[in-house]
Amino acid sequence: MTAKKIITVFGATGAQGGGLARSILADPGGPFAVRAVTRNAGSDAAKALASAGAQVVAADVDDAASVTRALDGAYGAFFVTFFWAHFSPEKELAEARIMAEAARKAGVEHAVWSTLEDSRRFIPLSDDRMPTLMGKYKVPHFDAKGEADQFFRDAGVPTTFLLTSFYWDNLIHFGMHPQRGEDGVLGFVLPMGDRKLPSIAAEDIGRCTHGLFKRHDLVGKTVGIAGEHLSGAEMAAALGRALGETVRHLAVTPGQYRGFGFPGADDLGNMFQFNHDFSDEFRAARSIEFSRSLNPGLQDFETWLSRNAARIPRS
Repeated sequence: MTAKKIITVFGATGAQGGGLARSILADPGGPFAVRAVTRNAGSDAAKALASAGAQVVAADVDDAASVTRALDGAYGAFFVTFFWAHFSPEKELAEARIMAEAARKAGVEHAVWSTLEDSRRFIPLSDDRMPTLMGKYKVPHFDAKGEADQFFRDAGVPTTFLLTSFYWDNLIHFGMHPQRGEDGVLGFVLPMGDRKLPSIAAEDIGRCTHGLFKRHDLVGKTVGIAGEHLSGAEMAAALGRALGETVRHLAVTPGQYRGFGFPGADDLGNMFQFNHDFSDEFRAARSIEFSRSLNPGLQDFETWLSRNAARIPRS
C-alpha cells in the first residue's frame, strides 16, 4: 500500500485551513493525509481534527523553527495568514517570509498560498481617488498578501497562488449580518453600487484547495475561486427569502463605509472601492466554472443560506 502524502495545513482550526483539513479527512481513499497545525493543540477544534484522523501539531507562524518542524516530511503545505487578528500588514509579511523559507528548507513539493491582489498594482499610492493607509498601502489586508507572493517565488517553492473571495461566513462571524433599522426593517450593507462581488462559502475554499493539491500542473499559476458573483441587491433579496422577512440593500458609498469608525473600516471601505472600481479584472480572476472543477459540490449563495440562515444574527 502506498503511503499517503502529507499535507501540512496551517490555520487548521480556522475557516480556510479547517475546510481543507475536513475535506481531506472526508476522503479516506484519497492520496493525502492531514498534518493540522495550530497554536493550541489542546483546543476543542484541534481535538476534533485529531479524532477525525488528523495528525495535530503545535506551531506558531511567528516562530520559524516551529514552522520548519511542522513541514518536515510533508509533500504539500497550505499557507494562510489572518490580518484581522492583529491588523498589521508587516506582521503578515513577516509570517509569509517565514513560511516561504521554511517550505524551501523542507523541500515542499506543492505549496498553496492563500493570497489576494496587491491593489497598488491597480491604484498607485499617489492616486488620491482612494486614501493611502498606514503610509504605504491602499488595501492593507490585500496588499501585504499580494506583496508576499514574491517571497515564495524568490525561495523557489513550487507554489499555486490562490486568490480567495469574500466569504459568506462573514455574515455570521464578522459583524456583516443584516441589521435592523429604526423602522424595524433589516438592512444589508454592501458598498458596491450595482457591481457584483465574487463570494464563496469558507468551507468551499478548503474544498477547492483540496482539489488544487491534486493538480500539480497548477504549480506556478495564480488561480481564483468563487461560488457566485452577486450584487448587494441580489444578496439582500436572497437573505430576505432565507430569513423570511424583508432585507433591503443599503447602498452606502465606500467613503461612507470608511467613516463607520469600527476597527478596520477604512481598510474594508478601500477594499470595496477596489472591488467596485476594478470589478471586471477582479471578477475575471475568479471563475465559478474553474472553482466547480476543483470542487464539484461548490455551493451558491442560496444553497449556503439554506444550510446556515439560522446562524445569521438579526439585530
